[in-house]
Amino acid sequence: MTFVMGPALLFCPADRPERYQKAAERADAVILDLEDAVAPAEKQRARGAILAQLGAEAEVPELDPSRTIIRINPSGTEEFEKDLHCLAHTPYRTVMLAKTESAEQLEALADFHVIALCETAAGVLNAPAIAAASNVVALMWGAEDLLASLGGTSSRKDDGGYRAVALHARSSVLLAAGAFGKEAVDAVYVNIPDLAGLALEAGDAVASGFSSKACIHPTQVNVVRGAYAPSEADVAEATELLHAAATAGSGVFQYNGKMVDGPILKHAEATIRRAGAHA
Repeated sequence: MTFVMGPALLFCPADRPERYQKAAERADAVILDLEDAVAPAEKQRARGAILAQLGAEAEVPELDPSRTIIRINPSGTEEFEKDLHCLAHTPYRTVMLAKTESAEQLEALADFHVIALCETAAGVLNAPAIAAASNVVALMWGAEDLLASLGGTSSRKDDGGYRAVALHARSSVLLAAGAFGKEAVDAVYVNIPDLAGLALEAGDAVASGFSSKACIHPTQVNVVRGAYAPSEADVAEATELLHAAATAGSGVFQYNGKMVDGPILKHAEATIRRAGAHA
């Protein structure tokens, strides 16, 4: 099974099966959340809801496994073991491991494609080893849990920008993912009404190299998709640049008064790829 990551991943509480299809229809992939979005007393019911939408007699249509991620509880917890027992009876084989802190924790998930959620100090520091694990397909970072693990109170300053430690973690996880050829998922934007702020942050995620961004509300999906979709002008400029490179036939050349070399051409190629993904 080939998993479709896409730019906009939408969280959906696993104990709200009536929202499953709506979330799947609106986003590129849906993340059924068995961790933070579900109260401890409701976790078993949430697992039951995932199982209940499978099979011919299900009242809720089954989700496409290639576009479905299950966020499971942290390794070493009783809920983690129960989550794995539940997933053994489903076709879902892409999981997001909450609070991933070491490569050793991934050994119990050998039969799954794993999006490792690095949201503690240990997870961020161990991001390279985590990214190197063969069953890891992507890394994601989390801001609020990270600050909580440090004893902090907020990942953002009064102006809405991230604090330095959060920016360091964001960069560390992105670099670890890139070093091992894995996808990188940017953290959620918790200020749901602030779509302008989300657009700026999503635009930065694109420019920085994140392959996707997680969303917590359906209204955020199109904003993220818009950030990842190059404009016609961007595509035209990238196409012309690549054509000029082919004509120049040399490693370094001038184009519109600027020096162009390999890295600049890779930026243009990335724009063309993103345009194809959104065509």
